[in-house]
Amino acid sequence: MSDLEHRPGVSEVNLVVRHLKIEFEKGSSIKAAIDEVNKMYGLDDVSFDEKSHVLNFAYDATHLSLDGIEKVLDKHGLKVSHDWWTRFKEGYYRFVDDNVKDNANHEPWSCHTNPRGVSTKKTPRK
Repeated sequence: MSDLEHRPGVSEVNLVVRHLKIEFEKGSSIKAAIDEVNKMYGLDDVSFDEKSHVLNFAYDATHLSLDGIEKVLDKHGLKVSHDWWTRFKEGYYRFVDDNVKDNANHEPWSCHTNPRGVSTKKTPRK
C-alpha cells in the first residue's frame, strides 16, 4: 500500500491496528461513538463487530493515540473491557504508540560519516 491509499494524515510507516473489547453502559450508543471516532484526524479505519463486541480501528500513531479514542468512547457511555487480555493488549498498545511517536521525532545520526573535505570516491589503483 502507498500513502495515497490511506486517509489524509495517515502514513503507512506509522499506521497501527488495534482491537479492543467494549463494554456497554446504560444509555450508551456505539453508532454515535463510531461516527465521532471516524471523524478524527489520523484515523484510517474503524469498525465494530457486534457478535464479539470488539472495536477494530487503525490510525497513525503520530497524530492520534489510544487515549484520545478512549475519551470519545467514555463520552458515549462505552468502556474498554476489564478482562485481563484486553487490559494486557491496551498496555502493549500504549507502549507501541509511545515508541512510534518517539521514533518519528528522533533525528538519526551516524558515527561513520566522513570528515569535511574528505571525498567518498575511491581513487583507481595504478
